[in-house]
Amino acid sequence: MKSIDRGIISDYDLKKPGVKFGYALMLLVILVMVCTMLYPLLIIFFNGLKLNTEVNSFPPTFFPHEVHFENYSKAWHYIKLPQFARNTLSIFAGNMVMTIVVVGFAAFSLSRMNVPYKKAIQYFFLITLFIPPTTYIIPNFVNLVDLGLKNTFWALWLPAGANAFFLLLLKSFFDGINMEMFESGRIDGASEPRLFFQIAFPLSVPIFATLSIFVFATAWNDWYWPSLIMSDDKHYPLATAIYKYVIDVRRLDQNIRFTILSMVTVPPILVFLLFQKYIVRGLHVGSVKG
Repeated sequence: MKSIDRGIISDYDLKKPGVKFGYALMLLVILVMVCTMLYPLLIIFFNGLKLNTEVNSFPPTFFPHEVHFENYSKAWHYIKLPQFARNTLSIFAGNMVMTIVVVGFAAFSLSRMNVPYKKAIQYFFLITLFIPPTTYIIPNFVNLVDLGLKNTFWALWLPAGANAFFLLLLKSFFDGINMEMFESGRIDGASEPRLFFQIAFPLSVPIFATLSIFVFATAWNDWYWPSLIMSDDKHYPLATAIYKYVIDVRRLDQNIRFTILSMVTVPPILVFLLFQKYIVRGLHVGSVKG
């Protein structure tokens, strides 16, 4: 007898009035959620193609009466988008290195090395997740200024090596790797860093790919902390530059403002669409176990 794959709701269940109503209600809720999420994005893109008079007209229009692609040329020359994008990518690269080396080594040590009181250390890092980030902004700022790192990328790279959530996520993933692989490596004379880079890291590509997406999103979207620690626009990341030179200015046409916002919105959307499967897979394989 040929087996038939059954989904969440079978054809027989859908014939029942109560199930059919619940299913239709669920689809309606999903449709409303999709519309509420797409509406702001579409407003940004469509307003970026309008004349400034049409953007400021009342009642407002959703679709542009005339499409003006020259807005993108004006927006491109308004601020130095390539420079700010390079700064953002530099921040992302440094944060990713700190995540792999510092956070990765710490997670590997707690998972596969004989560290005294490592259970207490794990709970200590878990407790820090409940502390609001606003409480340690000032201490971080003071420490980085005292170290002479103000207005440098190191002021953004160093805090990336103290991410407790990433540490616990990586430790949970390392716990699932067979211990015999590390024991055989130690018998062959491999050092702990060699075990990490030749065994743990290659087997942890899915979780590191997931963390890279999170690190990219943080580097691309964070504007507040860089605006505090950076005093030179040559070091501003893209989000900080957008806030200071686009959002927080008055003498800028609304259509050009929306055009710039649409240009900086596309890259993270593309990254998410291309790598969204790694987010779900990485969170599943690296979920924190009790």
